[in-house]
Amino acid sequence: MKVLSVVGTRPESVKMAPVILRLRQTPGVESVVCVTAQHREMLDQVLDLFGITPDIDLNLMRPEQTLAGISAAIFTHLDPVLREMQPDWVLAQGDTTTVMATALLSYYHRIRFGHVEAGLRTNDKWQPFPEEINRRVAGVVADLHFAPTDWARQNLLQEGIPEEIIWVTGNPVIDALHQVVRSPFDWDASPLAKLPSDKRLILVTAHRRENFGRPLENICTALRELSSRPDVHLVYPVHLNPNVWDVVHRLLDGVPNVTLLPPLDYLPLVHLLKRSVLVLTDSGGLQEEAPGLGVPVLVLRTVTERPEGVQAGTVKLVGTDTVRIVQEATRLLDDPQAHAAMAQAVNPYGDGHAAERIVNALIEF
Repeated sequence: MKVLSVVGTRPESVKMAPVILRLRQTPGVESVVCVTAQHREMLDQVLDLFGITPDIDLNLMRPEQTLAGISAAIFTHLDPVLREMQPDWVLAQGDTTTVMATALLSYYHRIRFGHVEAGLRTNDKWQPFPEEINRRVAGVVADLHFAPTDWARQNLLQEGIPEEIIWVTGNPVIDALHQVVRSPFDWDASPLAKLPSDKRLILVTAHRRENFGRPLENICTALRELSSRPDVHLVYPVHLNPNVWDVVHRLLDGVPNVTLLPPLDYLPLVHLLKRSVLVLTDSGGLQEEAPGLGVPVLVLRTVTERPEGVQAGTVKLVGTDTVRIVQEATRLLDDPQAHAAMAQAVNPYGDGHAAERIVNALIEF
Protein backbone atom coordinates (compact mmCIF):
# COMPACT_ATOMS: atom_id res chain seq x y z
CA MET A 1 0.00 0.00 0.00
CA LYS A 2 1.46 3.33 -1.09
CA VAL A 3 0.56 6.27 1.17
CA LEU A 4 1.41 9.87 0.28
CA SER A 5 1.41 12.29 3.23
CA VAL A 6 1.17 15.96 2.23
CA VAL A 7 2.33 18.60 4.72
CA GLY A 8 2.44 22.38 4.41
CA THR A 9 2.80 24.17 7.75
CA ARG A 10 4.40 23.64 11.15
CA PRO A 11 1.19 22.58 12.93
CA GLU A 12 0.58 20.02 10.17
CA SER A 13 4.11 18.68 10.46
CA VAL A 14 3.81 18.31 14.26
CA LYS A 15 0.58 16.34 13.98
CA MET A 16 1.55 14.32 10.91
CA ALA A 17 5.04 13.37 12.16
CA PRO A 18 3.82 10.53 14.44
CA VAL A 19 1.63 9.21 11.60
CA ILE A 20 4.50 9.34 9.09
CA LEU A 21 6.84 7.58 11.52
CA ARG A 22 4.23 4.90 12.15
CA LEU A 23 3.70 4.37 8.42
CA ARG A 24 7.45 4.06 7.97
CA GLN A 25 7.56 1.26 10.56
CA THR A 26 4.59 -0.69 9.19
CA PRO A 27 5.35 -3.76 6.99
CA GLY A 28 3.64 -3.68 3.63
CA VAL A 29 3.36 0.12 3.54
CA GLU A 30 5.36 2.41 1.25
CA SER A 31 5.34 5.84 2.85
CA VAL A 32 6.08 8.93 0.74
CA VAL A 33 6.22 12.46 2.16
CA CYS A 34 5.54 15.60 0.09
CA VAL A 35 5.84 19.10 1.53
CA THR A 36 4.31 22.16 -0.08
CA ALA A 37 6.32 24.36 2.33
CA GLN A 38 3.37 26.72 2.75
CA HIS A 39 5.49 27.72 5.77
CA ARG A 40 9.19 27.12 5.07
CA GLU A 41 11.43 27.62 8.09
CA MET A 42 8.84 26.62 10.69
CA LEU A 43 8.09 23.42 8.77
CA ASP A 44 11.69 22.33 8.28
CA GLN A 45 12.74 22.47 11.94
CA VAL A 46 9.86 20.20 13.00
CA LEU A 47 10.65 17.61 10.33
CA ASP A 48 14.30 17.69 11.39
CA LEU A 49 13.29 17.20 15.03
CA PHE A 50 11.40 14.01 14.15
CA GLY A 51 14.04 12.78 11.68
CA ILE A 52 11.79 13.08 8.62
CA THR A 53 13.26 13.96 5.21
CA PRO A 54 10.66 14.82 2.56
CA ASP A 55 10.74 12.73 -0.60
CA ILE A 56 9.20 15.61 -2.58
CA ASP A 57 9.68 19.29 -1.73
CA LEU A 58 7.52 21.68 -3.75
CA ASN A 59 9.03 24.71 -1.95
CA LEU A 60 6.07 26.99 -2.69
CA MET A 61 6.38 29.65 0.03
CA ARG A 62 6.79 33.18 -1.29
CA PRO A 63 7.04 36.53 0.55
CA GLU A 64 3.66 38.12 1.28
CA GLN A 65 1.83 35.27 -0.43
CA THR A 66 -1.95 35.57 -0.76
CA LEU A 67 -4.48 32.82 -0.18
CA ALA A 68 -5.24 32.76 -3.90
CA GLY A 69 -1.56 32.67 -4.78
CA ILE A 70 -0.64 29.77 -2.50
CA SER A 71 -3.79 27.88 -3.53
CA ALA A 72 -2.96 28.23 -7.21
CA ALA A 73 0.64 27.16 -6.61
CA ILE A 74 -0.38 24.03 -4.70
CA PHE A 75 -2.90 23.01 -7.34
CA THR A 76 -0.37 23.54 -10.12
CA HIS A 77 2.59 21.80 -8.52
CA LEU A 78 0.92 18.98 -6.59
CA ASP A 79 -1.24 17.89 -9.52
CA PRO A 80 1.60 16.22 -11.51
CA VAL A 81 2.87 14.53 -8.33
CA LEU A 82 -0.45 12.76 -7.86
CA ARG A 83 -0.74 11.97 -11.56
CA GLU A 84 2.66 10.31 -11.68
CA MET A 85 2.66 8.61 -8.28
CA GLN A 86 -0.93 7.30 -8.14
CA PRO A 87 -0.79 6.38 -4.44
CA ASP A 88 -3.43 4.20 -2.82
CA TRP A 89 -4.04 6.85 -0.18
CA VAL A 90 -3.30 10.54 0.32
CA LEU A 91 -3.23 11.83 3.90
CA ALA A 92 -3.37 15.43 5.09
CA GLN A 93 -4.09 16.99 8.46
CA GLY A 94 -6.30 19.79 9.60
CA ASP A 95 -7.57 22.89 7.85
CA THR A 96 -4.87 24.78 6.00
CA THR A 97 -4.86 25.80 2.35
CA THR A 98 -2.56 22.85 1.70
CA VAL A 99 -5.18 20.46 3.09
CA MET A 100 -8.03 21.97 1.07
CA ALA A 101 -6.09 21.82 -2.20
CA THR A 102 -4.75 18.32 -1.49
CA ALA A 103 -8.24 16.99 -0.80
CA LEU A 104 -9.64 18.40 -4.04
CA LEU A 105 -6.70 17.17 -6.12
CA SER A 106 -7.08 13.68 -4.65
CA TYR A 107 -10.73 13.77 -5.68
CA TYR A 108 -9.85 14.95 -9.19
CA HIS A 109 -7.48 11.99 -9.58
CA ARG A 110 -9.92 9.51 -7.95
CA ILE A 111 -7.37 8.74 -5.21
CA ARG A 112 -8.66 7.93 -1.74
CA PHE A 113 -8.13 10.77 0.74
CA GLY A 114 -7.78 10.39 4.52
CA HIS A 115 -8.44 13.47 6.64
CA VAL A 116 -6.49 13.59 9.91
CA GLU A 117 -8.14 15.71 12.65
CA ALA A 118 -11.49 15.61 10.89
CA GLY A 119 -14.76 17.03 12.16
CA LEU A 120 -13.66 20.26 13.85
CA ARG A 121 -16.32 22.96 13.38
CA THR A 122 -17.27 26.42 14.62
CA ASN A 123 -20.21 26.68 12.17
CA ASP A 124 -19.07 30.23 11.37
CA LYS A 125 -17.37 30.44 8.00
CA TRP A 126 -15.47 33.56 9.04
CA GLN A 127 -14.02 32.17 12.29
CA PRO A 128 -11.41 30.92 11.89
CA PHE A 129 -10.78 32.29 8.40
CA PRO A 130 -10.13 30.50 6.04
CA GLU A 131 -9.73 27.32 8.11
CA GLU A 132 -13.44 26.64 8.68
CA ILE A 133 -14.11 26.37 4.94
CA ASN A 134 -10.85 24.52 4.24
CA ARG A 135 -11.76 21.71 6.63
CA ARG A 136 -15.32 21.53 5.34
CA VAL A 137 -14.01 21.05 1.79
CA ALA A 138 -11.70 18.29 3.02
CA GLY A 139 -14.61 16.69 4.84
CA VAL A 140 -16.81 16.60 1.75
CA VAL A 141 -14.32 14.56 -0.30
CA ALA A 142 -12.61 12.44 2.39
CA ASP A 143 -12.87 8.65 2.16
CA LEU A 144 -11.78 8.16 5.78
CA HIS A 145 -12.26 10.69 8.57
CA PHE A 146 -9.90 10.44 11.55
CA ALA A 147 -11.80 12.35 14.22
CA PRO A 148 -9.81 13.32 17.32
CA THR A 149 -12.81 13.13 19.68
CA ASP A 150 -16.39 11.89 19.80
CA TRP A 151 -17.59 15.50 19.53
CA ALA A 152 -15.84 15.76 16.15
CA ARG A 153 -17.40 12.43 15.15
CA GLN A 154 -20.86 13.75 15.99
CA ASN A 155 -20.25 16.81 13.78
CA LEU A 156 -19.46 14.53 10.85
CA LEU A 157 -22.50 12.32 11.47
CA GLN A 158 -24.73 15.40 11.51
CA GLU A 159 -23.34 16.34 8.09
CA GLY A 160 -24.34 12.97 6.69
CA ILE A 161 -20.95 11.26 6.73
CA PRO A 162 -21.43 7.46 6.95
CA GLU A 163 -20.56 6.09 10.37
CA GLU A 164 -18.39 3.31 8.94
CA ILE A 165 -15.82 5.75 7.48
CA ILE A 166 -15.36 7.75 10.72
CA TRP A 167 -12.69 6.58 13.19
CA VAL A 168 -12.21 8.26 16.57
CA THR A 169 -8.44 8.11 16.99
CA GLY A 170 -7.43 10.85 19.39
CA ASN A 171 -5.22 13.67 18.19
CA PRO A 172 -1.68 12.81 17.05
CA VAL A 173 -0.46 16.08 18.53
CA ILE A 174 -0.51 14.27 21.89
CA ASP A 175 1.69 11.53 20.40
CA ALA A 176 4.13 14.22 19.26
CA LEU A 177 4.01 16.06 22.56
CA HIS A 178 4.87 12.93 24.55
CA GLN A 179 7.87 12.26 22.32
CA VAL A 180 9.22 15.82 22.41
CA VAL A 181 8.82 16.23 26.18
CA ARG A 182 11.11 13.23 26.60
CA SER A 183 13.71 14.68 24.21
CA PRO A 184 16.85 16.21 25.76
CA PHE A 185 16.84 20.00 25.84
CA ASP A 186 19.50 22.42 27.06
CA TRP A 187 17.56 25.41 28.37
CA ASP A 188 20.71 27.44 29.07
CA ALA A 189 21.92 27.09 25.46
CA SER A 190 18.54 28.00 23.97
CA PRO A 191 16.80 31.32 23.13
CA LEU A 192 15.09 30.95 26.52
CA ALA A 193 18.29 31.20 28.57
CA LYS A 194 17.79 34.87 29.52
CA LEU A 195 14.26 34.45 30.87
CA PRO A 196 14.07 35.20 34.61
CA SER A 197 14.04 32.16 36.85
CA ASP A 198 12.38 33.93 39.80
CA LYS A 199 9.10 34.84 38.07
CA ARG A 200 6.09 32.88 36.83
CA LEU A 201 6.16 32.57 33.05
CA ILE A 202 3.12 33.27 30.86
CA LEU A 203 3.36 32.01 27.28
CA VAL A 204 1.56 34.16 24.70
CA THR A 205 0.82 33.47 21.03
CA ALA A 206 -1.60 35.47 18.88
CA HIS A 207 -1.51 35.50 15.10
CA ARG A 208 -4.89 34.57 13.57
CA ARG A 209 -6.25 36.65 10.71
CA GLU A 210 -9.52 37.41 12.50
CA ASN A 211 -7.46 39.10 15.26
CA PHE A 212 -5.55 41.42 12.91
CA GLY A 213 -6.00 45.11 13.68
CA ARG A 214 -7.97 46.28 16.72
CA PRO A 215 -8.35 42.84 18.37
CA LEU A 216 -4.57 42.33 18.41
CA GLU A 217 -4.07 45.85 19.75
CA ASN A 218 -6.52 45.06 22.56
CA ILE A 219 -4.58 41.87 23.35
CA CYS A 220 -1.31 43.81 23.53
CA THR A 221 -2.91 46.38 25.85
CA ALA A 222 -3.95 43.55 28.16
CA LEU A 223 -0.43 42.15 28.09
CA ARG A 224 0.98 45.55 29.09
CA GLU A 225 -1.35 45.63 32.09
CA LEU A 226 -0.43 42.10 33.15
CA SER A 227 3.28 42.90 32.79
CA SER A 228 2.98 45.47 35.59
CA ARG A 229 2.73 42.58 38.06
CA PRO A 230 6.15 42.04 39.69
CA ASP A 231 5.65 38.26 39.96
CA VAL A 232 5.16 37.39 36.27
CA HIS A 233 7.08 37.52 33.01
CA LEU A 234 5.34 37.27 29.64
CA VAL A 235 7.05 35.44 26.77
CA TYR A 236 5.63 36.13 23.30
CA PRO A 237 7.15 34.33 20.27
CA VAL A 238 5.85 36.68 17.57
CA HIS A 239 4.62 35.47 14.19
CA LEU A 240 6.58 36.95 11.28
CA ASN A 241 3.49 38.18 9.42
CA PRO A 242 3.81 42.01 9.35
CA ASN A 243 0.18 42.32 10.51
CA VAL A 244 1.33 40.69 13.74
CA TRP A 245 5.04 41.48 14.03
CA ASP A 246 4.72 45.24 13.43
CA VAL A 247 1.78 45.74 15.81
CA VAL A 248 3.24 43.66 18.65
CA HIS A 249 6.67 45.28 18.48
CA ARG A 250 5.17 48.77 18.29
CA LEU A 251 3.11 48.20 21.44
CA LEU A 252 5.27 45.85 23.51
CA ASP A 253 8.91 46.21 22.53
CA GLY A 254 10.91 47.33 25.56
CA VAL A 255 8.07 46.86 28.05
CA PRO A 256 9.41 45.49 31.38
CA ASN A 257 8.50 41.89 32.14
CA VAL A 258 7.82 41.16 28.46
CA THR A 259 10.17 39.20 26.21
CA LEU A 260 9.43 39.24 22.47
CA LEU A 261 11.05 36.43 20.51
CA PRO A 262 11.04 35.29 16.91
CA PRO A 263 8.95 32.13 16.34
CA LEU A 264 10.38 29.30 18.43
CA ASP A 265 11.31 25.87 17.16
CA TYR A 266 8.97 23.19 18.42
CA LEU A 267 11.42 21.69 20.92
CA PRO A 268 12.02 24.91 22.92
CA LEU A 269 8.35 25.84 22.58
CA VAL A 270 7.27 22.61 24.27
CA HIS A 271 9.80 23.05 27.08
CA LEU A 272 8.74 26.68 27.56
CA LEU A 273 5.14 25.49 27.71
CA LYS A 274 6.14 22.91 30.32
CA ARG A 275 7.59 25.66 32.56
CA SER A 276 4.72 28.13 32.08
CA VAL A 277 2.03 28.81 34.63
CA LEU A 278 -0.50 30.02 32.06
CA VAL A 279 -1.03 30.26 28.28
CA LEU A 280 -2.77 33.10 26.45
CA THR A 281 -3.31 32.10 22.82
CA ASP A 282 -5.49 32.12 19.72
CA SER A 283 -3.69 29.00 18.45
CA GLY A 284 -5.48 25.71 17.95
CA GLY A 285 -2.57 23.41 18.75
CA LEU A 286 -1.77 24.97 22.12
CA GLN A 287 -5.37 24.37 23.22
CA GLU A 288 -4.57 20.67 22.83
CA GLU A 289 -0.94 20.61 23.97
CA ALA A 290 -1.07 22.73 27.13
CA PRO A 291 -3.65 20.53 28.90
CA GLY A 292 -1.34 17.59 28.28
CA LEU A 293 1.21 19.34 30.48
CA GLY A 294 -1.26 20.65 33.07
CA VAL A 295 -1.10 24.30 31.96
CA PRO A 296 -4.36 26.32 31.92
CA VAL A 297 -5.25 28.05 28.62
CA LEU A 298 -7.13 31.30 28.04
CA VAL A 299 -8.21 31.39 24.39
CA LEU A 300 -8.08 34.81 22.74
CA ARG A 301 -11.06 34.08 20.51
CA THR A 302 -14.85 34.25 20.82
CA VAL A 303 -15.42 30.77 19.33
CA THR A 304 -13.36 27.60 19.17
CA GLU A 305 -13.56 24.45 17.07
CA ARG A 306 -12.21 22.60 20.11
CA PRO A 307 -15.03 22.90 22.68
CA GLU A 308 -13.96 19.62 24.32
CA GLY A 309 -11.31 21.56 26.22
CA VAL A 310 -13.87 24.11 27.39
CA GLN A 311 -16.21 21.32 28.54
CA ALA A 312 -13.36 19.51 30.30
CA GLY A 313 -12.30 22.71 32.05
CA THR A 314 -8.77 22.83 30.61
CA VAL A 315 -9.35 25.96 28.50
CA LYS A 316 -11.58 29.04 28.69
CA LEU A 317 -12.71 31.41 25.94
CA VAL A 318 -11.99 35.03 26.85
CA GLY A 319 -12.11 36.82 23.48
CA THR A 320 -10.05 39.92 22.75
CA ASP A 321 -11.55 42.41 25.18
CA THR A 322 -8.72 43.93 27.22
CA VAL A 323 -10.61 44.03 30.54
CA ARG A 324 -11.82 40.43 30.22
CA ILE A 325 -8.33 39.10 29.41
CA VAL A 326 -6.79 40.89 32.42
CA GLN A 327 -9.56 39.75 34.74
CA GLU A 328 -9.40 36.08 33.78
CA ALA A 329 -5.59 35.95 33.83
CA THR A 330 -5.49 37.71 37.19
CA ARG A 331 -7.98 35.24 38.66
CA LEU A 332 -5.80 32.28 37.66
CA LEU A 333 -2.65 33.97 38.92
CA ASP A 334 -4.16 34.95 42.29
CA ASP A 335 -6.46 32.00 43.04
CA PRO A 336 -4.55 28.71 43.48
CA GLN A 337 -7.78 26.70 43.55
CA ALA A 338 -9.01 28.15 40.24
CA HIS A 339 -5.62 27.44 38.68
CA ALA A 340 -5.52 23.89 40.01
CA ALA A 341 -9.03 23.17 38.74
CA MET A 342 -7.91 23.90 35.16
CA ALA A 343 -4.42 22.43 35.50
CA GLN A 344 -5.64 19.09 36.85
CA ALA A 345 -8.56 18.58 34.46
CA VAL A 346 -8.33 15.58 32.14
CA ASN A 347 -6.97 16.28 28.65
CA PRO A 348 -9.78 15.26 26.25
CA TYR A 349 -7.57 15.01 23.16
CA GLY A 350 -6.13 11.53 23.46
CA ASP A 351 -3.70 9.11 25.03
CA GLY A 352 -0.70 9.29 22.69
CA HIS A 353 -1.74 6.37 20.43
CA ALA A 354 -3.57 8.25 17.67
CA ALA A 355 -1.00 7.50 14.95
CA GLU A 356 -1.27 3.78 15.65
CA ARG A 357 -5.06 3.91 15.29
CA ILE A 358 -4.86 5.93 12.06
CA VAL A 359 -2.49 3.50 10.37
CA ASN A 360 -4.50 0.51 11.61
CA ALA A 361 -7.65 2.07 10.11
CA LEU A 362 -5.96 2.43 6.71
CA ILE A 363 -4.89 -1.20 6.77
CA GLU A 364 -8.29 -2.51 7.92
CA PHE A 365 -10.15 -0.40 5.36
